[in-house]
Amino acid sequence: MTRLWYGGDYNPEQWDPAVWKEDVDLMRQAGVNLVTVGVFSWSTLEPSPGQYNFIWLDQILDQLYDGGVSVDLATPTASPPPWFSRLHPEALPVTADGVRLTHGSRDTYCACAPAYREAARGIARALAERYHDHPALAMWHVHNEYGTVCYCSLAAARFREWLQERYGTLDRLNEAWTTAFWSQGYADWTDVEPPRKTQYLVNPTQYLDFRRFWSDELLAAYLEQKTELRKVSPLPITTNFVFGNWVPVNHARWAAEVDVVAIDHYPDQAGIAAEEQTAFGADLARGWAGGRPWLLMEQAAGTLNTGPRMHAKEPSRMARHSLSNIARGSQGVLFFQWRASRGGAEMYHSAMVPHAGPDSRMFREITQLGSELPHLAEVAESNVVADVAILWDAECWWAMQGTHLPSSSLDYLAAVRAAHRHFWRGGVTVDFAAPTDDLTSYKLVVAPSLYLVSDDAAANLAAYVESGGQLVVGYFSGIVDPDLRIRYPGAFADLLGVRVEEFHPLPDDGEVVLSSGGRGRLWREDVRAVSAEVVDRYAGGVLDGKPAITRRQVGAGTAWYVSTELDDATAARLFELSPSPVETVRRRSGDTTWTLLFNHGDAEFAVPDAGELVAGELPVPAGGYAVVRSP
Repeated sequence: MTRLWYGGDYNPEQWDPAVWKEDVDLMRQAGVNLVTVGVFSWSTLEPSPGQYNFIWLDQILDQLYDGGVSVDLATPTASPPPWFSRLHPEALPVTADGVRLTHGSRDTYCACAPAYREAARGIARALAERYHDHPALAMWHVHNEYGTVCYCSLAAARFREWLQERYGTLDRLNEAWTTAFWSQGYADWTDVEPPRKTQYLVNPTQYLDFRRFWSDELLAAYLEQKTELRKVSPLPITTNFVFGNWVPVNHARWAAEVDVVAIDHYPDQAGIAAEEQTAFGADLARGWAGGRPWLLMEQAAGTLNTGPRMHAKEPSRMARHSLSNIARGSQGVLFFQWRASRGGAEMYHSAMVPHAGPDSRMFREITQLGSELPHLAEVAESNVVADVAILWDAECWWAMQGTHLPSSSLDYLAAVRAAHRHFWRGGVTVDFAAPTDDLTSYKLVVAPSLYLVSDDAAANLAAYVESGGQLVVGYFSGIVDPDLRIRYPGAFADLLGVRVEEFHPLPDDGEVVLSSGGRGRLWREDVRAVSAEVVDRYAGGVLDGKPAITRRQVGAGTAWYVSTELDDATAARLFELSPSPVETVRRRSGDTTWTLLFNHGDAEFAVPDAGELVAGELPVPAGGYAVVRSP
């Protein structure tokens, strides 16, 4: 039977060896069976160039193995040691406004620096040669949270090489970047630079290409280390994906290069939005994995960090967040970190063993969860049931982060999260898919603000509708091609049977009323229904009586268009959803279904007809959870 991994980042180099025995004993008590070791240990492993200190790592790996704990061994390349920065100042990162950063934090490197890439391969090779056959080793973990960007001259040179590979000629680059605008035409490759800070607005396609470039360059750095490990070890190799506006990594493309998709996920809201974000991150990871097993590599055990402050997770919330990831496909639950650090920049980051020690509410909850996970291992062998897909495209996200849009409030990630929230609150599990994926298995596909659309993607969505699918396209979609050139009347105009003649952005606190009584916010459009049926109209204002929501029969399916950001109640009516405080996920294998239920409300909730093994209603207490197996 498949087992679920349980554990987290372990940093023994921060502690005296006397603590190690206590750690292993506590891990056994808590049910921990996997720890990630070595993520930030480069200066301890290689205190001077080429001089390695493996004695401490030998000892702790032996102790973990004797304690029945497997190891996810990391290459420590996300944080070069001070000596490296001193010897190779050219490898320190440079910001968009030309400031070269100094050593003193993590991620102080430029992945385009040859010295850094060589040093990273070197430490990866040394670890692989020494530990490839250690019995504790279960998995390799390359780097940590790839995402660091640099604008230095080394990065500029690599960017030019990448552009030459992508476009071939300057004429093609000039066409793609629309450089005739503002006299930006390039006659020599040496004049092409990264989108550094400039007098006014940067070229939007230059900005997008720079993010595409960094995704490819960081992937190349990962693959170099993966190659060193694979030379001597057949074990799974992964890296932990991190999600955020600052990350120039196309995880959907990277997924093919990792043996296990692994994510770090830290909700940044204290209220029910944290539960929504947890489900969002898990569903997105499952989409990247393409149905393969994936792993929650990091989360915070006891806190939610909203930026201004940390919020302590209420009793059972940690377990609900963890099990929500299991429900949505994770092969385990891991945390950052095992034991809270005594000092350093993240000394207040929560941990499985907090500063209060094992005699604490948090460690008791950790131990309780560890005792429950083995009983859920059978769930990991089943598939998540989802009849609805939401489209996700990293390049569309990056394109909408530019400074050229008609409203600074347009936010692709927010639009996608809103769509996901509607279904989450209605108890409907969704998959995430790319616009070019095979969508025929889904009854409904939702495309929120799909601003950038390729011809292949547009054709794929049209074919999906023709074959009987239901497609809902959100506002500000199909506007530009992959070069960010306007494609009026839009990639979906014929499919939807509409023409959008004008944009009417709303202020952040503005709203529109629809003839049905529904409400919208953020955005509205002057829509002309050419061959579509009008489902709802704007009521009042400059767009009074104009179409707000339309639909068009196409072949055996239907294509809908929603030209504003619907509020939760209006979206629930459109999608025929019934909001509930209970998060529900179903998984299936053969003739067996598992229903996983999480009550995020403050009162007991009775689940009707929970399954054949439950007589009548199943009461789920406030803050509680249940798993029902049904034939």
